[in-house]
Amino acid sequence: MNRRDALMRVSTMMGGTLAAPWLTSVLSGCSNTAEEKQAILESFTPEVKNLIAEIADTIIPTTSTPGAKEAKVQDFIADIIADCFNEKDRKDFFMGLNEFQKKCNEANQKGFEQLDEKQRVDFLTKTEQEAKEYKEKNKDNKEAPPHVFGTLKSLTLTGYFTSEAGATKALAYVHIPGKYVGCMPLEKGQKAWAT
Repeated sequence: MNRRDALMRVSTMMGGTLAAPWLTSVLSGCSNTAEEKQAILESFTPEVKNLIAEIADTIIPTTSTPGAKEAKVQDFIADIIADCFNEKDRKDFFMGLNEFQKKCNEANQKGFEQLDEKQRVDFLTKTEQEAKEYKEKNKDNKEAPPHVFGTLKSLTLTGYFTSEAGATKALAYVHIPGKYVGCMPLEKGQKAWAT
């Protein structure tokens, strides 16, 4: 199986949560050399990775299962952007991330990392609504970059549920599944299946 087939299957498995512009970038990208990838990864400073980790961990916090930060979703996001985003999409992502932090500073007089849990949830809820409105407003504009929150949320979900922690602890996982049973009763509170 090649990378394109794998990504298409993962996006289908995730219920189409991947943003179409991101998926387009992924399928048309993946052509960076090792040197180009390393240069791109260097733009993910510790501060940028920490911001991404805190956003991801607010989206999928630690509960009885590991959170996004524990699953190292921030490294997954950096790798996907370095491997698969074209230069324009990378610039749009970093500009969106800077705008995200700027709006957070304006609304709270401090960066996202310094907010308490309730403030983070409130800010992300507001940002998600803004992203939905932006998407609706630009649905006919093919040149409009995706909203950074949509990209972050899609990559967070994909990175988490394809990580070892997400697939084996947050989902019901069977290393070697048995026969296929098409109609099986589910028990109350049962986890979704990873395999």
